[in-house]
Amino acid sequence: MLRSLQRLILARPRLTLAIAATVCGGFGFFATQFQLDASADALLLEADPDLRYYREIRSRYGSDDFLIITYTAPQSLFTNDSLERLQQLRADLAAVDGVSQVTSILDVPLVASPPVSLDELQKNVPTLLSQRTDRKLAEKELTESSLYRQLLMSLDGKTTALLVSLERNPEYDRLIDARDDLRAKRIDSPLSEAESQQLESLEAAVKDLRPLAVARQGRSIDEVRRLLDGYRGSARLAIGGLPMIAADLLAFVLNDVLVFGAGILVLLLLLLWFVFGRLRWVLLPMATCLLAAIMMTGLLGLSRWPVTVVSANFVALLLIFCLSLTVHLIVRYQELHIERPDADQRWLVSQTLHDKFKPCLFTAITTMVAFASLVVSGVRPVIDFGWLMVIGMAVVLLLSFTLFPAGLMLLSTRDPQHIRRSTAVLTNALAKTVLKRPSQLLAVFVVIGVVAVAGLTRLEVENRFIDNFKSSTDIYQGLVTIDRELGGTTPLDVILDADPAFFASAEIDPVDLAGASEEFDEFEEFEEFEEFEDTAEQNADGITTTDLGATSYWYNSFQLNRVAGVHRYLESLPQVGKVLSMSTALDTVTTINSGKPPDTFFLSVLYANLPPEVKSALFDPYLSADGNQVRLAVRVFETDPNLRRGELLQTIQSHLVEELDFKPEQVNLTGTLVLYNNVLQSLYRSQIYSLGFVFLAILIMFLGLFRSVGLALCALVPNVLAAVVVLGAMGLTGVSLDIMTITIAAITVGIGVDDSIHYLYRFREEFAKHGDYRLAVERSHGSVGRAMYYTSLIIAAGFSVLVLSNFWPTIYFGIFTSLAMVFAMVANLALLPVLLLAFKPLGPGVSTSAVAAP
Repeated sequence: MLRSLQRLILARPRLTLAIAATVCGGFGFFATQFQLDASADALLLEADPDLRYYREIRSRYGSDDFLIITYTAPQSLFTNDSLERLQQLRADLAAVDGVSQVTSILDVPLVASPPVSLDELQKNVPTLLSQRTDRKLAEKELTESSLYRQLLMSLDGKTTALLVSLERNPEYDRLIDARDDLRAKRIDSPLSEAESQQLESLEAAVKDLRPLAVARQGRSIDEVRRLLDGYRGSARLAIGGLPMIAADLLAFVLNDVLVFGAGILVLLLLLLWFVFGRLRWVLLPMATCLLAAIMMTGLLGLSRWPVTVVSANFVALLLIFCLSLTVHLIVRYQELHIERPDADQRWLVSQTLHDKFKPCLFTAITTMVAFASLVVSGVRPVIDFGWLMVIGMAVVLLLSFTLFPAGLMLLSTRDPQHIRRSTAVLTNALAKTVLKRPSQLLAVFVVIGVVAVAGLTRLEVENRFIDNFKSSTDIYQGLVTIDRELGGTTPLDVILDADPAFFASAEIDPVDLAGASEEFDEFEEFEEFEEFEDTAEQNADGITTTDLGATSYWYNSFQLNRVAGVHRYLESLPQVGKVLSMSTALDTVTTINSGKPPDTFFLSVLYANLPPEVKSALFDPYLSADGNQVRLAVRVFETDPNLRRGELLQTIQSHLVEELDFKPEQVNLTGTLVLYNNVLQSLYRSQIYSLGFVFLAILIMFLGLFRSVGLALCALVPNVLAAVVVLGAMGLTGVSLDIMTITIAAITVGIGVDDSIHYLYRFREEFAKHGDYRLAVERSHGSVGRAMYYTSLIIAAGFSVLVLSNFWPTIYFGIFTSLAMVFAMVANLALLPVLLLAFKPLGPGVSTSAVAAP
């Protein structure tokens, strides 16, 4: 392979560059089709059964894909001026392309402002803008009603909310449902050839439609934001909701990729100039890195492979690994030039390739293995990121050993460039410390390891959406306002099904007709029920004989009281804000019924005669069409610092089964909170599996490369410690393991393995020449140690610019990547040689002839 490369590159450098430019130009054409995908569908577990259930519940009771806009007027919300501005805002929002509905305090039915009878309610549903509505009573109802308080109105009456529902693409939803059906079937049994082809076709169709759906939603949100800017002079406004979180994630990531990517590029150029001092050592590495990025971006565009918020930093990572390879080539070239100042360019380049090809090849392969470990995560964006980096490393290796040497062949040798004194002092000082104080160094690393393990035990998988953003950002402030004033942000649905024994019963006892007549007699005193008498008599032949059907399990006073008990329990939880359910509807019905709680017969009559707009507000979101399932819609405080999703879900499930006597199969929890918790738990498991897999795979590769168990184990220790240190630092600093930070361990291992292989490769060469461990350490530090030092310095300093981002995942990426670079260098220049000196894996005093070439 190397000889073939040399024949092409060294003999025909211009042809090599022309081929590389043509290939990169072709891929660059498709780079314009590069896509970023921040849709919720792209961040969930494909095989998660809760995802399918969530979509079923959402289609039955309505979507939670709505924006929440908070509106705080400078004076009372109920003055004519405030209501007129609010009315205009509502109309403007409704006119935005992609908005399907806007719900505000102006639209909802009011039953106590003043109180209305059922008869009056059936004829006319009063709202805040109705002529006979008393605004003082309306203000009281909106702030005190269990249906509207902390949903549309804050408790202090100063802030109201507008719920903006966004249009969904029916064809896109249909394709996703069909795709998910086949995916679920594939888990249980193999698909037929026709089904496999159908699944492939559906996935391609979803991939085609997703960017259009995301782009349209993004345009709608942008238009809503621009519209709100025109109202900020007359009110204090904030915006939140799941669609906005997804849109802002995309916007922040895209901004960071463009702005900080350019900043990193400029800083790396300056650092390369500072370290090497010659233009060729700046332009050649950066040209190689940029062309690698262009090729990968074009490949993604050509294959319609969207990049998510997880893998958006792949370009930065390509810079890291490409720079690492080219810096090692530069340093080796300089060493050879110092040793043979009269050598021609062809010999210098050829010998550089010969000396560095094998270690660079194996570092690339082991780095691929590290990133391939991410495929066990179960989360599609993380899996895609793993494969993306595997392909990217292959591209980086290819370009580093074609484009870089071909460009170098067109340049003259110039005078040999001697080592900077400051660099030599640092690496030599570290070598002397290793040789003079190995025990103390080993003790230091043991202490570091113990502290890191302690931090590792504190590593959590909990992460709040709000933790991704700095407190100065609009999205952070919007989420805080919604949590504080309007009862929480993150949706959670508690679904209660009918007791299975209810359906197993062969016969359902009918309601006692005599008892039903007595109940009806009690209501005859209310004038509004007289005209419903015929309807009631017709319907008094089952448990709840309304258009719910004769077999409704929940729609009766006894079962609804049980629902009310669940409702009260959920409201008592400190992490829970607003709760809506049939209990909320019953509170409103009690108001209509002159303060008297309704019984089963009253409910039967009521349901049959409520106006559609009232029924859609009170019943449809919380009761299934057959009455055999109820939904409690919960909003969880996203800003609660003590929020632990897994613990909260387990607490709710256990309490309903053990304390409130529901059967386990009756209780189901769903919603965004459940799906995100499943992702986090999967990440925690996959982190353990992936690290175990990658270290085992790397150990096997070390054994194959070095053919020495002792040498392989010595090489593995610094890499294990580096991963533990970075994850431990996350635990000690309170940084949670989430869908974005899970990649840090793989990055750390990839960087650490690079340093280990380069160091050990040079160490073996020096030991083969001299048969002296101490001399091999000194010479390895003075040669390959320089390349490791330069690489770590350049990349750590370059990526430190990411701390200026407003997006915490980007900040963490910069901090922990820099930490990984520095610690991997220190561990491989300090701990690794200490282990080599202590265990002597190459044998004591092995002669030069006894050491086989790698």
